[in-house]
Amino acid sequence: MRTNPGPPLRRTIVGALALGALCVPAAAGAATPPPAPPAQLAAPAPSVGAAQAGPQQTGQGTAAAPGEARDVPFAQRYHALQHGGIVRAANSSISCRATSPACANARAGRSVAGARAKGPRAGVNGDFDMFYVDTDTDPNTYNSSRAEVRTPKGSRVSYARLYWGGNLRVGEQKPPKDNGRVLFAEPGGSYKAVTADTVVGHRAAYGADAYQASADVTRLVRDSGPGQYTVAQVNVAMGRSAAGAWGGWTLVVAYENPAEPLRHLALWDGFGPLGAGADRTVRLRGMPFPAKASGRAGLVAYDGDRGTTGDSLTLSTGRTATTVLGDGTNPGADVLNSTISEPGRAVSGRTPAYANTLGYDSDVFELGKALRRGGDQLAFRLVSQRDAAWAGALFVAVDARK
Repeated sequence: MRTNPGPPLRRTIVGALALGALCVPAAAGAATPPPAPPAQLAAPAPSVGAAQAGPQQTGQGTAAAPGEARDVPFAQRYHALQHGGIVRAANSSISCRATSPACANARAGRSVAGARAKGPRAGVNGDFDMFYVDTDTDPNTYNSSRAEVRTPKGSRVSYARLYWGGNLRVGEQKPPKDNGRVLFAEPGGSYKAVTADTVVGHRAAYGADAYQASADVTRLVRDSGPGQYTVAQVNVAMGRSAAGAWGGWTLVVAYENPAEPLRHLALWDGFGPLGAGADRTVRLRGMPFPAKASGRAGLVAYDGDRGTTGDSLTLSTGRTATTVLGDGTNPGADVLNSTISEPGRAVSGRTPAYANTLGYDSDVFELGKALRRGGDQLAFRLVSQRDAAWAGALFVAVDARK
């Protein structure tokens, strides 16, 4: 989405992703306990398109609906020091309506003709009448998409968390009653209702009514293993507006594997808009890593427009100059560019596999250059100068000092 922020914001709109300070690492293989119980899993109601607010009846008892907050500060969700790594599966839940002549080009990442710019440019969600992605064969679901979890052979899942979110205000206004619930199916399995287990971030800004929810799904992913996971009924409005329609989901999976290096594995989450002059950096201490260490970081964000520069993700270790993270898929000045990517390439093994998600980012970046001198602290900073975007989660896997 592109916005006209008005005089107070035209000068320089800077938003930063504030991450919770990382605690001193626990013993090898230990993890920071999540701040809330695991998500409740149950068979869906006969009409899964009519989830109701309030208590949800599950196979484990009755779970209260989660509360909501306008801003959810970023805080550590998980941390472990163990041999292993972090992988993720992700997909969008909404895309342009296929009847639009320019839709195919936009989905493929090709340029389209637009009224807001002279000549061809990348497609953005505000250009199109947006409609649900629905890849399953269940007539009761109004949106669904799938993606593959790939863990190395011999791995054991130590933690898994599902994030989902979107815009509730587009050509239609979606009620927020279903923000905290989605349907989740493991490889070869049937849908189970997953309810958010912590506060749902929900805030109106920039012409959007945005939210993010999440749930601990460790047990289900550990028992099911690698393969294609499907997420349905992500509450997101369809239609067309200046704010644009956008939404999607990301499944973050930390795993143990004795054949892999000893690593710091950490996950933070929160929710809030980028922009409006925020400029915060938090240093993550207690993560000693050697010189020439390898590592990766992943980012979940909403409503970044491809081709709108001025958004960046930087890393500082305190021993080197700030490093701008980016690659051929995510330019350093346009990291919020509607992609689902591994370093330098789009992620395969998902349905649909649109190159341009039109407003959903779930990206992984290599950290090698920034880590070459070693250190014991990391500082990530996400800035958006022109895009009206939203930050949702960040995860890190970095070699540990032996």
